Amino acid sequence: MHIVIKFLTFLGLTVLLATCGRLPSGGPVAEQVTKQAGNETLDFSVYPVTRAFLPTVSQWPPTGAQERLNWIGKSTGARTQIIQPGDMLDIQIWDSSDNSLLTAAEQRTATLGEVEVASNGSIFVPYVGDISVIGLTPDLARKELQSSLEAIVPSAQVQLAMTEGPNNSVDLVGGVGQPGTYAMPDRNFSVLGLLAQGGGVKEGLNNAQIRLMRGNSIYGTSVDNLLDSPSRDTLLRGGDRVFIEEDERYFLSFGAAGKEAVNIFTKDQMSAMDAVAVMGGIDNKTADPQGLLIIREYSPSAVQPGVRGPRQTRVVFTIDLTSTDGLFSARKFQINPEDLVVATESPINDALTISNIIGNFFGVFNAAGVI
Repeated sequence: MHIVIKFLTFLGLTVLLATCGRLPSGGPVAEQVTKQAGNETLDFSVYPVTRAFLPTVSQWPPTGAQERLNWIGKSTGARTQIIQPGDMLDIQIWDSSDNSLLTAAEQRTATLGEVEVASNGSIFVPYVGDISVIGLTPDLARKELQSSLEAIVPSAQVQLAMTEGPNNSVDLVGGVGQPGTYAMPDRNFSVLGLLAQGGGVKEGLNNAQIRLMRGNSIYGTSVDNLLDSPSRDTLLRGGDRVFIEEDERYFLSFGAAGKEAVNIFTKDQMSAMDAVAVMGGIDNKTADPQGLLIIREYSPSAVQPGVRGPRQTRVVFTIDLTSTDGLFSARKFQINPEDLVVATESPINDALTISNIIGNFFGVFNAAGVI
């Protein structure tokens, strides 16, 4: 009986503590964050995410670190190579005449070897001088060279082969199976063709992004967007640099979530439901499905008069995952980079915690044969 009295005393103290405040927990309760939302002196605003609210928030300014890069649409280029400065031309001249200026007795070919195209687009040929070949196809350059030789060697025939230089090559820098410098086989060489030659995109990159550096400009889009839109398969130019990198945008997850972590964006546009999936869902035992919070901070310019935006820079969006409207709205509500997604704990968890404590003590007493 003495032990039972002690237990009842402990139970009374436990209930008393429960009425005085919350027990320690792994995450906040929704009411703790939003209970003073109506107080005009607070420095944040609260907005329930509903179907009626979605058109409004979609017009608010973006937040978080975002790369706003353009991309070049697809075009059609020549299916032949074009000679540029730095290319190497392997030239052989055939001459069957007995008194040739280019060949010795019983010799039928004169090999000039590899001749580099100069910066002005010309090559030097003995007995002829400088010949401009810039912008010509290898076949047209061969004809131009042969025409220039006819004045001194009427029977000459020219063979010409080209090795691409830096102005007819592109660099595949990283994020692929085989980075390196790749010669352009023709002027119809596209980004997807380059990725194929480089062994494709490396596995394990979250929402892989492709970047094209051309001169002083940089262009970008996601690889998924490129693959889904053939009109984005842009043509490459000599000297272009291409690399693949992981999406650098992220959001944070906290509270009664599957994991508290920095979560990388897995696709271009992520909804609140996408975010819940990425962070491993919410805890079935402790989370309050009516209290999913998204905490976001806007720039001061977003709250200026005449700008469509929130009332204050600090905003808390609330989502009720137990209602049909809340579930559908969560699939449409867009997560911004650097958002904080908080899975709150239900206030009932305190009562459950107390109940668990009582149950554990009853188990101990039953095992001891006291009650």
